[in-house]
Amino acid sequence: MEKLFQYLQSLTEFSEKSWELLQPALSVKQYQKNELLLQEGEICISLFYISKGFCKSYYDQDGDIKNTGFYFENELATNISSFGNGTKSKFNIAACEPLEVIVLNKQPLFEAAKKSSEIEASGRCCIRKFATKQEEFSNLFKLYSAQERLEYIEDQYPEMIQRIPLTQLASFLGVARETLSRIRKRRLSE
Repeated sequence: MEKLFQYLQSLTEFSEKSWELLQPALSVKQYQKNELLLQEGEICISLFYISKGFCKSYYDQDGDIKNTGFYFENELATNISSFGNGTKSKFNIAACEPLEVIVLNKQPLFEAAKKSSEIEASGRCCIRKFATKQEEFSNLFKLYSAQERLEYIEDQYPEMIQRIPLTQLASFLGVARETLSRIRKRRLSE
């Protein structure tokens, strides 16, 4: 829990009093590899602060998995649209390895935010940070070739290259595994 407290303090001013008010919204949960944090069709009622491990968001299109995001330690995972609007999630979030998260449950979180402007402000900062990363990755596909996307990930997010299996990384980058292997070989020989 201490890591979450430090994370919130890194975003904005966040006091011990606000931390105490936030406690009813928090719970620690463990997930096994491939276990779902959020299933397509469910309404997302939680923010997941990752304290250990990593997870991914993905679409399952008739058995064809399209990875859309990866979330590592000291980051939040959620479905922003479903969480904010109460709509059903169109994608899944699953653990990629044994995962420990601090779950911030929506209703008690909103109740705490009514009592503390610091909690409200930190919530806005969390959502802004999450949305900024989503936009950053979305722009990769609008502006860059597959090789440029890989180079960007290597430079900006080396943990993704080190921890994500090649097949899943290829899906995230929007290329076949074989294409990603060729790009990586070419880059290594340069």
